[in-house]
Amino acid sequence: MSIERIVFAVAGAFILISVLLAMYVSPYWLWFTAFVGANLFQSAFTGFCPLALILKKMGKESGTAF
Repeated sequence: MSIERIVFAVAGAFILISVLLAMYVSPYWLWFTAFVGANLFQSAFTGFCPLALILKKMGKESGTAF
């Protein structure tokens, strides 16, 4: 699996988990959802993604996103 697919999967999982936590635990979890969304938004313009850097240092290969 390429770095891009892992980033998409982790971001999607974080968003779904935080929405569920907001529904069943506390609405403050929506701040985490907003943080993930803002990080995805800024990485689309800047190309900077902390998870991608970590995965690259772990030896994962970059590939096509789709």
